[in-house]
Amino acid sequence: MTPLEKLKAMRMPFAELKGVEFVEAETDRVVARMTVRPDLCTLHHTIHGGAVMALADSVGAAATVINLPEDAKGTTTLESKTNFIGGAKEGTTIVATATPVHRGRRTQVWTTRLETEDGKLVAVVTQTQLILV
Repeated sequence: MTPLEKLKAMRMPFAELKGVEFVEAETDRVVARMTVRPDLCTLHHTIHGGAVMALADSVGAAATVINLPEDAKGTTTLESKTNFIGGAKEGTTIVATATPVHRGRRTQVWTTRLETEDGKLVAVVTQTQLILV
């Protein structure tokens, strides 16, 4: 099973609720898309910061999952830092790309860039995932 097939076969209820679709997955890069729906917005039909953070968290966690050692029981987020750069209007598709910063025995650190399909930077998120043993 490829990493992308593994992610698509996993049940991630909150990611599904947000409409996250994984489109690429390798050990060094995971890419997902999410359309900005009205229920993910704040004032002026702009994506809510919590939706941005939740998308990045789902993608970073998925990247960790496909990099877990065989004896691991799972992963959980230890820390997450978001730099909000710009907004995204309702109807826009956000592309989230996670790449590794560190992959150790007990933790992994991922940076996720969130951009609109036309390349406008929305946020950069760095998160630390704990490997559960």
